[in-house]
Amino acid sequence: MSKDLILVESPSKAKTINKYVGSKFIVEATIGHIKNLPKTKLGIDVENEFKPSLVTIRGKSDVIKKIKSLASKSTNIYIATDPDREGEAIAQDVVDILDDKSQQKIQRVLFNEITKNAVNNALKSPIKIDEHLVISQRARRAMDRIIGYKVSPFLWRAVLDSYGSSLSAGRVQSVALRLICEREEEIDKFVATEHWSIAAIFTTESGEKIQARLFEVDGKQIKIPPKPNMTKEELDEFLKTNFAITSNELAQEILEKINAKNSFTISDLIKKESKRNPFPPFITSTLQVEASRKLKFRPRRTMMIAQNLYEGIELGDEGVTGLITYMRTDSTRLSEEILNDTRDYLMKNYGENYITEKPRTFEQKKKNVQDAHEAIRPTSLKYTPEFVKPYLDDAQFKLYDLIWKRFVASQMESARLETTTVNIKADEFVFRASGTAILFDGFLKIYDESTEESGDENGNGSKIPVGLELDQKLNLSEIKPNQHFTKPPPRYTESSLIKELEYNGIGRPSTYAMIVGTIIDRKYVEQIDRKLIPTDIGKKVSTILVKNFPDIFNVNFTAKMEGELDSIAEGETEYLQVLNDFYGPFSKSLKEVEANLEKIKCDKCGSDMDIKIGRFGKFLACTNYPECKNIKSLKEISGNNNEPEFTGETCPKCGSRTVYREGKFGRFIGCEKYPDCDFTKIITLGITCPQCKQGEIITRRTKRGKIFYGCNRYPDCDYATWKLPKAEEPEVTEEEEY
Repeated sequence: MSKDLILVESPSKAKTINKYVGSKFIVEATIGHIKNLPKTKLGIDVENEFKPSLVTIRGKSDVIKKIKSLASKSTNIYIATDPDREGEAIAQDVVDILDDKSQQKIQRVLFNEITKNAVNNALKSPIKIDEHLVISQRARRAMDRIIGYKVSPFLWRAVLDSYGSSLSAGRVQSVALRLICEREEEIDKFVATEHWSIAAIFTTESGEKIQARLFEVDGKQIKIPPKPNMTKEELDEFLKTNFAITSNELAQEILEKINAKNSFTISDLIKKESKRNPFPPFITSTLQVEASRKLKFRPRRTMMIAQNLYEGIELGDEGVTGLITYMRTDSTRLSEEILNDTRDYLMKNYGENYITEKPRTFEQKKKNVQDAHEAIRPTSLKYTPEFVKPYLDDAQFKLYDLIWKRFVASQMESARLETTTVNIKADEFVFRASGTAILFDGFLKIYDESTEESGDENGNGSKIPVGLELDQKLNLSEIKPNQHFTKPPPRYTESSLIKELEYNGIGRPSTYAMIVGTIIDRKYVEQIDRKLIPTDIGKKVSTILVKNFPDIFNVNFTAKMEGELDSIAEGETEYLQVLNDFYGPFSKSLKEVEANLEKIKCDKCGSDMDIKIGRFGKFLACTNYPECKNIKSLKEISGNNNEPEFTGETCPKCGSRTVYREGKFGRFIGCEKYPDCDFTKIITLGITCPQCKQGEIITRRTKRGKIFYGCNRYPDCDYATWKLPKAEEPEVTEEEEY
C-alpha cells in the first residue's frame, strides 16, 4: 500500500510531524534549500530578462535521489516547508526536480504552528504553491547576487594593497554598515556641552522627604544649550526665553541665593490619572530586540532557540510538541480561537478585572506588513512556563517565558496610573518633583517592558508623600549642584540596529539576524560591551562604497527596493520591472566607477586582467583568454605574498596576535611570534561531532596522507569517518555573502 509523502526542510521538524500524522505518511526533510545560484559565476542572465541559473547545491544529490524515489511511490505529495518566501522557493525547487507524473501529486500545506491539530487540519486544506512569493524570493536573490558579484571585485581591487581579497558588498549588509559608520562619525565629531543641575531634598513637618530639582528661575525654564561653543549672540538669544546653568561658578551663585531663602512652599500640586496599555505580542524584530535587551541573547541565538520551540520539544507524556507559532513574521494578528482561549485563561487565573471588554487587537504601524501568519505566541495556553520548564534548557525556558508573558499581557486590561507633580517655590526659584503611583496594575502584573530604576536624585519618578497641600511650608534639608555633559548619540547595539533597519523598511523578518551577523563575521564591525563599533576595514569599505555608489548603498534606495520586492509577493508588480528598476541605476553607477578604476595589465600580452572566482578562491585572469591563459593570485599582484593574515584573536600562551598558516596537513592557526612561541590551533569545519555532540569535526590525514574526518576532542572522543558528516544546513538567506 502506497503512502503519502510530506516534505519539510528540517530533520527536527520532520521528526515532530512524523509523530502527529501516523503510519499513512512518510515525512522527509530537504535539509534546507536544494538549489542555489552557482558559486563561481554570476548565475543571472542580465541580457535575457535576468533569468536565474539555479544549480543543485553540492552534497544534495543523495537527498534529491531519495525524494525522487519516495515521490514516485507516493499517492500524494505534501510540501510543508516554512510559511514564508524561502519556504515557498524550496517548495518550487522540489517541483522542478520531479518528473511530470510526480508533479501531478503535489500539494502545498502551511504550518503556522506545529501541533497535532494544526498539522492535521492543514493536511485537510492543501493549497497551491504561491508563485508570487517564489518570484519575489528569486528577485531578491538576483538583486543580492548582482550586487555581491559586481561590486565585491571592485572592493578587492580598491583596497587590495592593504587588506587582500576577503571583502564583500551586499545590498542590505552594506547599508547596515553605513548606518554604523555614520553613527561613529557623529560620535567622533561630537563636542560635549557642560551643564549643571541643582538637586534638593525637602522635608515636611512630619519628616517625610521630597526629592526635587531646580526647574525654573525668574519664570524661565532651565534647559540645556542646544549646541556647544555657542557665540555670544546665539547664547543671548537662547537666554531670552530659557535659563541655563553652564558653569560651576553660576551653580554656586544660585546655591548661595537659595540657601539665603527662609521660606519654601508648595505653589502647585497636580494629580493626573492615566492609562498604560500593554505591548503587542512579539513579531520577529521585537522578539530579537527584547531578547537582546532583557536576556542578553544575540539575534542569531534568539532565532535558533525560537526555531527549536517552533519545531517541537519533547514534553514527556505529551510527546514532541511545537510550543510557539512561526517565528518569522511581522504581523501582530491573532486568531479568534487563541483570543477566546486566552480570555478563559485570564478569567480563571486573574479574574474579570484583568480582562478587557473585548479582545484587544493591534494596528500595524508600518507599511508592507506580510500578514500571512500570526504574531509569535504560545501554541496553547495549556503549556504554561511552569508546565514546560522541566523539559527546556535554561535558554529555551527564558525565551519561552518571555514570549508567553508578552502574549498573555497583550490581552489584559490596561494599567491605571496616577502622576503627582509638586512645584516648590522660593521667590524667583521653583523646584519640581514628580512621581507615579500604580492605582491598578493590569497587564503589569505579569509583564513590564521597562527595566529602568524608578526615581533619580533630581526628583524624576521619586516617591511623593500623600497628604500634601497647596501653600504647605517645607524645610530645605539638603541641596547640591551636579555637573553634567551632553552625551553623543549612542552606538548601535544589535537590537537597536534591527529597530533602525525595520523603521526604515530595510530587511525582513527572515534576514534581520543574518544582516547583523554578517557584518560582525566579516570583521567590519566588532562588539565591545554589546556596542557595534566599526573596524578600520569596515570604515574603509563603507567609505569606498558610499563614495562610489551613493545612490545604491543608501537607506532610501534600499527601502524602495524592499517595497518593490513586496509588491511582487502581492502580485502587483512583475519580476522584470523590478529588476529593471534596480539594474538601470546600478549598472550606470558601476560603469562610471569602472571607467575611473586603474586597470591591471597582463604582463604577457598587455590586455586587461579581470578578477575571477574559481574552486580555490579569487584570482586574476587575462581578458584575452583563450589566446592568453595568464593567471595570477591577488597576493602576487598586491605584493602581499609574505604579509601575514591575522585572525583577529590573541595567542593564549604569550598574548601576541595569531595568524593563519599553511602546513603539510592544510591550513591552521599559529602565533605570529613563532618559533619563539609554538602555539597552534586546528581549524574546525563548523560541524558538530555527531558522536559526542561537544567537539567539532576537523580534517585529518593518515600516515600515508589519506584524508579522513575526526573529532577535535580526540582522544576523549574517538569519532572518525572517511566521509564528511553532514551539518544541518542553515536556510539560504536573502543577503548574498561573498
